[in-house]
Amino acid sequence: MRAWTSLLLYGVAACTQPAAAQVDQQTAQEYFKEAQTLCQRDSGHLWGISVCAPMVIADRRTQTFATSQPPPDAPRPKEVGLVNAPVNWGGSTWIAYTWDDLANAPHWRRKEIMLHEMFHGIQQQLGLGVGLLENEHLDAPEGRYWIQLEWRALARALSTSGAQRISAIRDALAFRRQRRSIYSEAAANERALEINEGTASYTGTVLAAPSHADAIANALTTLTPADKDASFVRTFAYASGPAYGLLLDEVRPGWQRSLHATDDLGALLMNALAIQPSPDTKIAAAKYNGPELLAAEQHRDQQRQDQINALHHQFVDGPVLVLPAGGHASSDSRGATVIPGIGTVYFHTYQASGPWGTLTAEKGILLASDGLSRTLPAPVRHNDGTLSGDGWTFTTAPGWTIRPGPRQGDLEVVKQP
Repeated sequence: MRAWTSLLLYGVAACTQPAAAQVDQQTAQEYFKEAQTLCQRDSGHLWGISVCAPMVIADRRTQTFATSQPPPDAPRPKEVGLVNAPVNWGGSTWIAYTWDDLANAPHWRRKEIMLHEMFHGIQQQLGLGVGLLENEHLDAPEGRYWIQLEWRALARALSTSGAQRISAIRDALAFRRQRRSIYSEAAANERALEINEGTASYTGTVLAAPSHADAIANALTTLTPADKDASFVRTFAYASGPAYGLLLDEVRPGWQRSLHATDDLGALLMNALAIQPSPDTKIAAAKYNGPELLAAEQHRDQQRQDQINALHHQFVDGPVLVLPAGGHASSDSRGATVIPGIGTVYFHTYQASGPWGTLTAEKGILLASDGLSRTLPAPVRHNDGTLSGDGWTFTTAPGWTIRPGPRQGDLEVVKQP
């Protein structure tokens, strides 16, 4: 489903007050019933396959959990309580959710989360599971500028009709084309995330909403982020996916049934309407307060350089601990910062498990641009296979060991020979 079968959450941790740690059984059953009602209402209409599946909600700290049906007679997967994602339990696909994410989400967002993950459960079957690459260009001033203009145009398209809608869509496509002309790998990287997460977010938006109008209203909420300083590197598809999907619903009903992993949602909409992008992006940008937005992004970038330098010193210059990729990971990607050419630092709680061991990082972790490694500042304590540093703890799994890295002071986790 993802490059390392990971899930980086966006928007589900908006509430600042944590839920009670222990899973409340009665509340969990209400959540299950709510999600089951929504997926049964769809009855496989949207994608040609029902998204319904057994569900489990768990809390990692207390090891409490609830299931929508009797659990199988098999060990509970270790990622349960760690991720919102499909898991294999007893030979069947279950949809796993973390208790805090559901309990802390607004009512409408919780329904979207649950249906979003249900779609991931059938994504491979639909042939829409693709590996992900980082969209680091979306942390650069021009990348951020053009994608926010695209969102503003999409928001106008969803809010209007007729000639106004067509004009706004042409503008959105022009901004999209301009961004991709600047960054050579943008089209492929963006398309992968829109297919993987954008279609899932579209599914959650559509199936959780009582009506098409409500789905548009919720999509508009995502298209106009309150925090303009947020990172878009791993979150942009949560906004663009529902927007393009809802517009396609109106001009090409049933588009989902013929969707391929190599398709581009913008190109599908352009072809369905038989239109071309607006010819002059400068004129188009002026309609969406482009000059003011560009000035704000340039100012943000000036301030960002000091942070990047500090992060480079902390996560690159060393000493550091380097972990392999693979396994399951969960975090909140809001506020993530790109170190150009190196990777992206995520600051919210990051939890991961894999054949190499388990990790919890509270103050930041660097994910390499190529997706092959994770890096943490060097540990301060080392005890019987468990390392801990400033805000993080890592425990090795059997068959893996910690050895000195290529530079003095570095450590790396490797499989024992």
